[in-house]
Amino acid sequence: MPKITAEGKNLTVLNLFSTDSAEKQDSLLAAMREIVDAAAYDGWISSTVHSGQTKFGTANFIQWRSTEDLEARYAGEEFKHRTLPLFGEITTAIRLLQNEAVFTQVKPGAGPTEIGPEREDYTVIDLYGVAEKHQDDLVETLGASQDWLQKVPGYRSHTVLRGLRGRGIEGKWVVVYAQWDSKEAYDAFREQAAEDRSAERRKIDAKVDALAIWRDSNTYRVVHTRSAGE
Repeated sequence: MPKITAEGKNLTVLNLFSTDSAEKQDSLLAAMREIVDAAAYDGWISSTVHSGQTKFGTANFIQWRSTEDLEARYAGEEFKHRTLPLFGEITTAIRLLQNEAVFTQVKPGAGPTEIGPEREDYTVIDLYGVAEKHQDDLVETLGASQDWLQKVPGYRSHTVLRGLRGRGIEGKWVVVYAQWDSKEAYDAFREQAAEDRSAERRKIDAKVDALAIWRDSNTYRVVHTRSAGE
């Protein structure tokens, strides 16, 4: 099962695909499974496929040895003439995001952050646009400043990714990849009335609102994963 760490040794790629129907989402998932199961690229470490829950779409959390290995994959004839055209036919938006994992946190007593379908996580991926000069501040606000999350019922973990370069996106960004026990636990947290939130949470929320230019979010279930050598 792939593990997420903030040691900075590998490149983390998050491919986010949006679509507009359940049928197209199923087609995306089938195509992604096929690609993941056949993967044998130099420098490829793992891929974990996610099925959109709140909105139609998919996510692929991919670990690579380096940017150079990923760019070699992008330059290949298969990717340019088969993979991209296929996804272009069944998506409404494609974001291919290269990131650096810079922070991870888990609830007390839990082991390292892992991703796989057998864990049955309710996964939330939040994408924040940010001015380059404020990117580090937003990383800090969404990461180390959120230790209070460990006391929230249903919280399992969250990882902060600093955006490096990407396709289908403008400017800089920060990603939060979070795991929860259930949809109910996450919804209770997200929908808590502002006046009922702790002073610490309200302070963090205000700072995020001040730093982020825009925000996009979806929830997911992990449906497939594979690592090199399997």
